[in-house]
Amino acid sequence: MRKGSIQPFLDFAHLLADMSAAKILPYFRKAIAIDNKATSGGFDPVTVADTAAERAIRKALRDRFPDHGIVGEEFAAVRSKGRYHWVIDPIDGTRAFITGSPLWGTLIGLMDGPSPLLGLMDQPFTGERFWSDGRQAHGRDPAGRVRRLRTRRCAGLAQAILTSTHPDMFAAPAERTAFDRVKARARMTRYGGDCYGYCLLAAGCVDVVIEAGLKPHDVVALVPIIDAAGGRISTWDGRPAVEGGRIIAAGDARVHAEAMALLAGADRR
Repeated sequence: MRKGSIQPFLDFAHLLADMSAAKILPYFRKAIAIDNKATSGGFDPVTVADTAAERAIRKALRDRFPDHGIVGEEFAAVRSKGRYHWVIDPIDGTRAFITGSPLWGTLIGLMDGPSPLLGLMDQPFTGERFWSDGRQAHGRDPAGRVRRLRTRRCAGLAQAILTSTHPDMFAAPAERTAFDRVKARARMTRYGGDCYGYCLLAAGCVDVVIEAGLKPHDVVALVPIIDAAGGRISTWDGRPAVEGGRIIAAGDARVHAEAMALLAGADRR
């Protein structure tokens, strides 16, 4: 698909982000009810901000693109009548949201069949936004300045900054052991971030993100941003990241390869 034909979809994604922000921000850092979606123990929070924003996005999509499918976090999927379906998460990082931390964002992605076409992540509290048309990735800073995003060069994990949302993501002992192998080799590790961490990678601020247990709505919008910024994102075993699961993203192909080997249990030194 040519860039020109993508632009109307990208323009609409920006409108959806603005619409979502208007629904979410009145609830941020306010006392609101928190429901638990988990059905068998644990804690999977959802708030009225999540559901109000997703309803607004879904209505706008139905009105503008009635043949497009919709996959979201809070409500049932809508089957596509053609080649396109949107993958949305109104608040990726609800735990951060309910603690008042700004490390959350609204994710809006568009799939063309099995391939991610465009992606956008909006952080309305800070005014930051990150997006890609599949060819170039751009970011808007809190002052409203827009620049092209590029990942940074990093020769190996010994020089790399590693991030992950939380160590509890690695529920299986083997996952935690694999993550710890990479963590032991990295220069520094920081936790917290959800979708924000992936955008920091695209902006050249961190070098590698490793997570597990992701759903498609957690990652589809991020794939075009990282790819267009010059990074690599995949599952731990090298498959496309759009189905979620165990995900690794790196700004430099050398770091991606080294971390992949360690996740698999090999040592490439």
